[in-house]
Amino acid sequence: MIELWDQILVLLNDYGFWLAIGSIAMFVLSIAAIPLIVARIPVDYFTVLGHQKQRQRRRHPLLHLLIMCIKNMLGSLLLIVGLIMLFTPGQGLLSILFGLMIMNYPGKYRLECSIIRKPLIFNAVNTMREKQDYPPLLPPEV
Repeated sequence: MIELWDQILVLLNDYGFWLAIGSIAMFVLSIAAIPLIVARIPVDYFTVLGHQKQRQRRRHPLLHLLIMCIKNMLGSLLLIVGLIMLFTPGQGLLSILFGLMIMNYPGKYRLECSIIRKPLIFNAVNTMREKQDYPPLLPPEV
């Protein structure tokens, strides 16, 4: 166990500066990206009809596959970086949340709806949208 801690300390001594720079960069990017991401959510996304419209949008199959692969790789990277930032300075939980939002996995829509149903989060999201001059989101259906 002591050898493991020694290896971790050596790693932090070698790469600690770059971990700190990465944490600061992720913090700044996440603060800048939150309002832009929230503003791009379609108004009816959390309604059943709006979600069905999202699923019906058709692209060329190869383009769709390429976009899904890139989104899932970026989401996985954010998830891993977020887990690292739980123990280093930075926005770990926020990075994990962004990673989960970007990736495609079973039950994602239900998870998003359960999060947005919380009044504090729903009001905060609509306040951000209002500041960006976007209409408020329609509440999710029960």
